[in-house]
Amino acid sequence: MKMMTDDAGKLLLRLMVGGLLILHGFHKLVHGPGEVVGMLAAHGVPGFLGWGVYLGEVVGPALILLGVYARIGGLLVLANMVVAVLVTRGLHIFGLNDFGGLGIELEAFYGIGGLCIAMLGAGAYSAGGAGGRWN
Repeated sequence: MKMMTDDAGKLLLRLMVGGLLILHGFHKLVHGPGEVVGMLAAHGVPGFLGWGVYLGEVVGPALILLGVYARIGGLLVLANMVVAVLVTRGLHIFGLNDFGGLGIELEAFYGIGGLCIAMLGAGAYSAGGAGGRWN
């Protein structure tokens, strides 16, 4: 019974993190990464690196949702969220928003969710199955 609930929990985590984040990726596929490119350029980072947002918001979530190389997908999401926080907040990560929540709570949700997936793997309910070093 434990194995079944563990794998079901991993599936729910993957659906939540991957399913919600890929919507942000679809937005960027439709409208382009211009906003991200501009923010990076404003910080002195070559703007073309903004195209990397597709790795963290499309490729990573797709891998997570499918459960194929899910650990790599989780690391892509984590890296994307670290960059997003550094570019948008700098080192001011502990401030509260207007509703009393952590100012970076959305980025923290996705980033820590990606880290958890990288640590736990996809589980048995995935296209890649429970086996495999990166799954």
